[in-house]
Amino acid sequence: MIARAGAGPLRHLVVLRHAKSAWPDGVADHERPLAPRGRRDAPAAGRVLAESDLLPDLALCSTAVRARQTWESVSAQWGTPPPVRFEAEVYGADAAELLGVVQAVPAEVDTLLLVGHNPGLEELVLDLAGDGLDDALDEIRLKFPTSAIAALAWRGTDWRDLTWGAALLTRVIVPRGKKKKK
Repeated sequence: MIARAGAGPLRHLVVLRHAKSAWPDGVADHERPLAPRGRRDAPAAGRVLAESDLLPDLALCSTAVRARQTWESVSAQWGTPPPVRFEAEVYGADAAELLGVVQAVPAEVDTLLLVGHNPGLEELVLDLAGDGLDDALDEIRLKFPTSAIAALAWRGTDWRDLTWGAALLTRVIVPRGKKKKK
């Protein structure tokens, strides 16, 4: 169910899966960097967020190297990036744990960007989306690829009010950077 008008300000949760990562030998999962494709796609995600009027008031980002590098490339596309908090709890979190992190966000934040990992992000979006664009929901059920962005809207006076099925999935975008010509 979508929270009705008058139940608080319109809030936006923007979920961004980290860009494509590399798999270097001998490197722990948490320390894996972005792959060349990830380094191309992350700036494209930043431009799409700006063009879509989805710039956040606050970003929460996993502490994993690939997520941090994604954040750095995304936010470099904006004039003045918002504050970011690097949250160890986002790395490897399931949907319930991610919801707990989101619910702890201060009430003055209207648009929140969450940068993290699958399968937790995909599950979070699907569990929060009580309604949405059928094509977008189907797309996420099929695959929430690297650099994918899901935008959810809901009304509430506080982030603690966000519960399963309370949001509207408004769009899903999968930005891709252009390959350099050889």
